[in-house]
Amino acid sequence: MALRINYNFQAEFTHVNIMKTERNLNTSLERLATGYRINSAKDDAAGLFIADQLNLVAKALEQGSRNAQDGISASQIAEASLSQIYEKLTDMYTKAEQAATDTNDATARLALQEDIRKLVDAIDRISNSAEFNGIKLLDGSFKNKVIHYGARADQTLSISIDSARAKDLGAYVVSGTGATTNGADTVANVISGTDFEFASTETISIAGRTLTPATNEITDAKRIADWINGDSVLQELGIEATVKNQSVADATWTNITVGSDDSVDIKFYVGPETTADFTISYGAGETITLDDLVQKINSEASANGLNLTAKAVDNKLVLETDGETVAVEITLTAGTDTGNTTDINLGQFIQGGTGQTLTDAATATASGVKVGDLTVLGPDSYSYDLTGVSGALGVTVATGPATLNNLNSLDVTSNASAELAMKVIDIAIKKVDTLRSNLGSIQINLQALIDNNDFSAVQTREAESRIRNVDFAKEMSNFTKQQTLMQSGMAMLAQANQLPQLVLQLLR
Repeated sequence: MALRINYNFQAEFTHVNIMKTERNLNTSLERLATGYRINSAKDDAAGLFIADQLNLVAKALEQGSRNAQDGISASQIAEASLSQIYEKLTDMYTKAEQAATDTNDATARLALQEDIRKLVDAIDRISNSAEFNGIKLLDGSFKNKVIHYGARADQTLSISIDSARAKDLGAYVVSGTGATTNGADTVANVISGTDFEFASTETISIAGRTLTPATNEITDAKRIADWINGDSVLQELGIEATVKNQSVADATWTNITVGSDDSVDIKFYVGPETTADFTISYGAGETITLDDLVQKINSEASANGLNLTAKAVDNKLVLETDGETVAVEITLTAGTDTGNTTDINLGQFIQGGTGQTLTDAATATASGVKVGDLTVLGPDSYSYDLTGVSGALGVTVATGPATLNNLNSLDVTSNASAELAMKVIDIAIKKVDTLRSNLGSIQINLQALIDNNDFSAVQTREAESRIRNVDFAKEMSNFTKQQTLMQSGMAMLAQANQLPQLVLQLLR
């Protein structure tokens, strides 16, 4: 063997391995001390990058959950305030219903009006005070507010809450009191070319939906209301229509005696058809009394399945339908006997009939038409076009956007205004319930996102942990190995350092 003093290869070799073992031992100590497998980029460059990205995603998911929880909190505050507004609206509805009863005198109705005004003021105070983190929730300014729930950019959810202030709650209304018309002719000729005829060449529209009659017909509020209430698109928009019709004869009833050689035919029309539904006839010498006429009208209406009811109120003929147009056509067939004449005032039979009288001077016909009252209501603004029939329906403006009747405009000082107030409040209640329902859906949606974020964050943390964190069992085994190598290396280095001393044996 070669013996050298100036260079001890065995010692150097052992020293290098000891240094390597020391590095490994230090790495193990560091990992065991920190719990991390990767304490710096040199431990695992690619692993560090992946673990850091996973850590970023996990933190972002956790923040997204906190953001979503803030959204839920804001929604809960808004929903709680809306529930209080709902309570106030139900109180207003019952007070309007109370005011609609004519057993209330003017003083009682004014007291109810004041109660409603105070409830409206309470609604305003609630809607203006509802806030989250200084942000108003129910004043109409909370629009398109973004909740960032995801770990990446643009993973957002937009929330909007409509205004619940009194000036913004109510119903968009198109309404009119059914008009009357009369003439010395048949019903078909009296309505021809007027707003009382809904012609096959005409259309009406509500919120972009159109109705065109197949043939010329009498303008009928019930027909239009049924179309509106039966249209699926309008139903989705929350647009609904109500209608009623009551004809109170202009003139107090006086019995009519038919002349000795005269005859009288009274035709009744109910609805949009231009042909009579039934006819009541009186012959020569018969007396037309109010009670007899009422009985015959009700009997014929029932036999023909018509929604027509006749009654005598304050000695006047009152005709009521479920909103259908009612028309009366009277034909007097005159005889030659001038000694016993027949005189008929159309105003005794139908509202708006005054001005048409029949005598037996000659055979003659007179007709009167009374259209029902139509009210169309919706929670949001909508357009309408009733050109061609607006006059018959009593609609002041034939086309345009519907007018908002808000809570501030409620009037319960009369039966008619109280009935309208009930309809408006009902729409407002439905809108508040819709807002609450939407907020509930938002809360459910956000909670689902939170649950998903939390689950994803746990899984992401687990993936990061497998890369970044140390396996203590494995690392402790490695530490023991390195520790043993260090001890044996030090022992061998001591032995290697003794090798040059063998040269002394040669020098003796």
